[in-house]
Amino acid sequence: MKKIGILTGGGDCPGLNPAIRGVVYAADKFGYECVGILDGWKGMIEGKTIPLKKEDVEYIISQGGTILGTSRTNPFKKEEDVKKVIENFKNLDLYALVAIGGEDTLGVATKLYENYKLNVVGVPKTMDNDLNATDYTFGFDTASTRAMDAAKALIDTGRSHRRVMVFEVMGRHAGWVALFTAIASSADYVCLPEKKIDGKELIDKVKKAYSRKKFALVVVSEAVEIMEEEKDSLKTQEVDQFGHIILKERGMGEKISKFIEKNTGIETRHAVIGHMQRGGEPTLFDRILGTRVGIKAAQLVRDGDFGKMAALVGNEIKGVPLKDATGELKVVDKSWFELIDILF
Repeated sequence: MKKIGILTGGGDCPGLNPAIRGVVYAADKFGYECVGILDGWKGMIEGKTIPLKKEDVEYIISQGGTILGTSRTNPFKKEEDVKKVIENFKNLDLYALVAIGGEDTLGVATKLYENYKLNVVGVPKTMDNDLNATDYTFGFDTASTRAMDAAKALIDTGRSHRRVMVFEVMGRHAGWVALFTAIASSADYVCLPEKKIDGKELIDKVKKAYSRKKFALVVVSEAVEIMEEEKDSLKTQEVDQFGHIILKERGMGEKISKFIEKNTGIETRHAVIGHMQRGGEPTLFDRILGTRVGIKAAQLVRDGDFGKMAALVGNEIKGVPLKDATGELKVVDKSWFELIDILF
C-alpha cells in the first residue's frame, strides 16, 4: 500500500482539519495509507509522524487549528535540513507528500519538487487570501466573518459612548480581510497595505461620519504602509525564518487611533482582534472548501500529477502549477479602489 504524508505549515487557520480529512478520506478510497507529519516542515526534518486513518479524522471537520501541529520552520535555511527532509521522505517510505499551507509552506514544496523531484502536491491555506492561482483560500471566510462580528460589537460601543473606534485586523501583505470586514460591517473608512494612507482624507471622512451620527468605525490592516517616523524602528524588528517581519509590535491600529484623536479632538479607541481571528470553528464555506481541496490533492497524487496545487477556479477545484501560486502574491488591486471610494 503506497503511503501519503500530510503536513500543515505556517500560521494556523480554520479549514486545515477539513482539508486533512478530505485527503485521508479520498486516499482511503483510492487504496493509499496516510501518515501525518507533525509540526510542518520541522516534522519532516525530524521525521515525526502519527498514523491517520478515517476514524482518526472523522469528526475533525468542525475543529479549528490543525491536529498535526504547525511551525514556521524553513528547511532551506540550512543545507543539512534539506538533506534531512529528503532522507526522511525515503525513510518514511512516502510515495507522495501533501503540503497544506500558504506562500512559505508551498514555496518550500515548489523547491522540493523542482530541484529534487520529490512527489509533492500542495493545498492552499491562508486566512489572508493572498495566494495566486486560486480565487479563495480556506480560512479567509472564517477570519473575515469573525472580524465582522467583532466590528459590530465595536459599533455598539462607539455609538453608546460617542466615540471613534479603530479596529485592527490581520493581513500580513494583503488587505483582503480588512477590505471585506470593512464592507460587511458598514465601516466609515478602511486602511489597506495596498493603498497609501491619505491622512487628510482619513480625518475628513471620520469628521463627516461623526458629525452625522456621533460615532465612526475605521478598519485597519495590521500591515498598512508604515509612517515615516516608523522607518528607523523597522530595521530592528524581528523576522521569522522566511524573512517576514513579525508584526506583533507594530500596533498600527493604536497609531492611527492616536492620529485621529489628535487631529479631530474626538475621543478615539482602538481594538485588535489578533489571534482570535484565526482560531475557532470554520464556517460552512471553509469546511466545504477545505474538504474539496483536500480530496483534489489526493486525486492529484493518484493521477501522478505532482508539482500541482488544488485550487478553486470559479466553482471548480483544479490542479494548477505550484510555481503559479507562489511566484507573486495576490493583493487588493486597483479594480477595487473605485468600490472603496464609493463605500468609504
